[in-house]
Amino acid sequence: MPPTSTVASTVPTNLDLNPYGIAFVPSGVPSGSALQPGDVLVSNFNAASNQQGTGTTIVKLVTDSKPVTFFQGQNLGLTTALAVLKSGFVLVGNLPTTNGAITSTGSLLVINPQGGLLSELKDRTLLDGPWDMTVISDQGSQVTAFVSNVLNGTVARINISIGTSGATLLMNSSRIIASGYMHRPDPAALVLGPTGLAYDAAHDVLYVASTADNKVFAILGAAARKHDNGPGTVIYQDNDHLRGPLALALAPNGDLVTSNGDAINPDPNQSSEIVEFTPNGQFVAQMQVDPTPGSAFGLAFGLSSSGQSQFATVNDNTNSATVWTLRGN
Repeated sequence: MPPTSTVASTVPTNLDLNPYGIAFVPSGVPSGSALQPGDVLVSNFNAASNQQGTGTTIVKLVTDSKPVTFFQGQNLGLTTALAVLKSGFVLVGNLPTTNGAITSTGSLLVINPQGGLLSELKDRTLLDGPWDMTVISDQGSQVTAFVSNVLNGTVARINISIGTSGATLLMNSSRIIASGYMHRPDPAALVLGPTGLAYDAAHDVLYVASTADNKVFAILGAAARKHDNGPGTVIYQDNDHLRGPLALALAPNGDLVTSNGDAINPDPNQSSEIVEFTPNGQFVAQMQVDPTPGSAFGLAFGLSSSGQSQFATVNDNTNSATVWTLRGN
């Protein structure tokens, strides 16, 4: 039996556009949270004006209806770096623009389980355009995550202490673990650089989708690495299928899945594709999100409220998201 899917709008009441990040709410979220396990959140990068780097909302998807606004801030540009913790707190990257220009290094917002801003974390080195992220340790008040920085072409491993009164970036134990990824401004995409991150905990390998390089890298020993040893090893370089890889995720079957942004190596006959490949760099399959170029960005695997495996992607052209319930095999 083929997988079933549902499509939901990502446009909230303030009419934000351009969905970027997407994340599943994990099991264990406390009952006092505005979120429930299996909910799907989306971060918007554009305001109603459709100017990039001006979106201020995180929405909860609702089938056949307008999404529910979980969080709304001011003077923001919410990126693909979106994660929901077991405590109900939410982390999201922020890279705002003014008159179409990036004017700061951005920040990482920490949002409480009721959708209120708890803290804004900033650091010119560790959070220099936080573009995507993946959480590797979620111990309640102590969280470890990898963050890709689109403005300086690096990946940071950060440790955050989170309490009800605020959150703190722990500088002594946070560091840059990889660098040297190509990064540059882009007239259509605003900026290109390292984006998607997927972590294989069983082998302590972090995979990095580097958009401008049109490659996927592997960083060995990422969780314990104490020094920056460059970008890692290229494990996937495929001009037949890669077209500026953006978001990246590790699938339940062990393969990697990335979204093509079409800013690099474009092909009008294969636009906005989701590409599946093995960790040793063998192409497996691809699927089109939308025939319009530049429609694919965030993607995620997770579990529904009933525990079924699901896969979700955003569509920047239709301002919607699709959630598939996957087959058992």
